[in-house]
Amino acid sequence: TEINHKRVFRRDRAHAGRAQAVTLDNAAVSEHVQFGWQVQAILRGREADVVPVPVYRWALPEDLAPMKRVIREIVTDRVQVLLITNAAQIDHVLQVVEAENETDRFKRSCRKLVVASIGPTASERLKAHGLPVDFEPSHGKMGILVREASMRAREILAHKAAG
Repeated sequence: TEINHKRVFRRDRAHAGRAQAVTLDNAAVSEHVQFGWQVQAILRGREADVVPVPVYRWALPEDLAPMKRVIREIVTDRVQVLLITNAAQIDHVLQVVEAENETDRFKRSCRKLVVASIGPTASERLKAHGLPVDFEPSHGKMGILVREASMRAREILAHKAAG
């Protein structure tokens, strides 16, 4: 989709990829779409009334003690592999990391361990937070992420240790 002023151009597959203009004064944008927040900002900048439509909500758990324990393990370099399975997960971890005043130590530790991301959306979020992405699995499935992380972790850790 291409945004141009207050029109959205959609590619019409039935007509060999020709673009169709749609006048846009109001828009409902699904929040689960990969770039939904960017689309909302662009449309608002074009003076369209935008209504975000939440498909689901990720929220921090009420009990943060387990997450804080894992963060403590990471910042003390006792974790070798970090698996990220969605973008909201890293946002929440970083909220807690920042509240604990551990941002610098967390980012430094992440450069030493293997950071494996389930796919492009999670990888983009990691990078936006200044965190490394060592690899994405061949397919964005949990089992494949775990298997490929276990197969590649030693090699990646050795490379990082060598500098």
